[in-house]
Amino acid sequence: MPRFFAIIFIEGFCSLGAEVIALRQIIPHLGSSIVVTAPTIAFFLLALALGYHAGAKVAEDYLEVVARNFLIAALLIGVGLAGVGVDLIFASLPPPEIAYLALVTGVLCPIAWLLGQTVPILSNLLQHQRVGEASGQALYYSTLGSFLGSLSLSLLVMQWLGVSAAVALCALLLVVGYALLRARSWTTAIAGITVVALVLITNAWLRPQIETAYASYLVMPVQYNGAINGRALKNNSSFASLIDEAEPPHYARYIRHIRSFLLDDMGFRDRRILVLGAGGFTLSHRETSNHYTYVDIDPAVRTIAETHFLRETANGEFIADDARRFVVRTGQRFAAVLLDVYGSHTSIPGHLVTREFWQATRRVLEADGVLIANLILDSALATPYSRNLLATIESIYGRCAVEVLQKQQQLANVVVICRNGEPPEPVSLFVDERNRADFDFARSR
Repeated sequence: MPRFFAIIFIEGFCSLGAEVIALRQIIPHLGSSIVVTAPTIAFFLLALALGYHAGAKVAEDYLEVVARNFLIAALLIGVGLAGVGVDLIFASLPPPEIAYLALVTGVLCPIAWLLGQTVPILSNLLQHQRVGEASGQALYYSTLGSFLGSLSLSLLVMQWLGVSAAVALCALLLVVGYALLRARSWTTAIAGITVVALVLITNAWLRPQIETAYASYLVMPVQYNGAINGRALKNNSSFASLIDEAEPPHYARYIRHIRSFLLDDMGFRDRRILVLGAGGFTLSHRETSNHYTYVDIDPAVRTIAETHFLRETANGEFIADDARRFVVRTGQRFAAVLLDVYGSHTSIPGHLVTREFWQATRRVLEADGVLIANLILDSALATPYSRNLLATIESIYGRCAVEVLQKQQQLANVVVICRNGEPPEPVSLFVDERNRADFDFARSR
């Protein structure tokens, strides 16, 4: 009896663990918006329900069926949800929407379907108990496993050991469950050892990224004009920062543009500058004229940048916090606020693009302060997302300066600069019938 409840606990732990891992692994490719997370959860629950239905129809070989399901699920989690497996799916099946469907329907849903069969199948072996008592106890241990799996994987394992460790843990627990269900034999040992070896190779050797609960980082050598031993920091598979060993060092183009604006155009000296989204800490690199505060949700990002990317101490204060929560709660005021926050190459977290967020950024600006936003948008600024995002910012700040840095590319860094001041007045159009252009020009002088 305790063995069966241990199996059911492992099922609950690993099934919800697979969902948490899948949501995390999708972020580098599609971001974490509600239009990605909600369908993922919905597909998972549908597959789980179908698994319950399939498990109820099993009439024999109960232990063999569950053992087989556990071993297949361990392979799907350990390889299919590993970073290298997810990257391979998205690299081989463009566009990303097709790769997403392949990942969810080909990896996540089969895991849910296989593990969902566990409770109804093993309930058949609890015949000396009332049906309600047996199912209640089974659901208790399954839900308890889901509860602990969700918390421990997201708040402990991913935070301290990384996503690959969470993937390996779930897969290895399922192999343990497989071993508990099968009789001791060479076949059982060989099958279990084979899956364990594949899981360890996939998660410990094939993917060189540094993984945390929030992002996957990779520092790689790059060549560009004037660079000496150039290197790039990739954050969730997209280039986040550049640096080299030239004197002075070369940085990413948008960083050079923003540094020039703050130091040359605005002439900032001994001012406080807030950077939301730390990246590689290059905005303040060897810049001692001002005081920088970096806010990033990932507590590990500073250590990673200093050790592997900058190879020296980052200049500025670092605070591990959500950007919106920080600007809402802090009592500090800054001469400039830079927003440079991306969960993937083009995806800003949804709560950092709303009117309410831009209102919150104004409260931390000094009276003559400036907001700077680095956005990745289409270079023509023609898509609904680009037009609506810029309109949302300007609904709070009024007309802002908008500069597209890579005008010949489909996607470009777009630097938006807004000055703090009075709330913008409603606009009116100049028309032939009532042309107020001269009047407005006169009162604007």
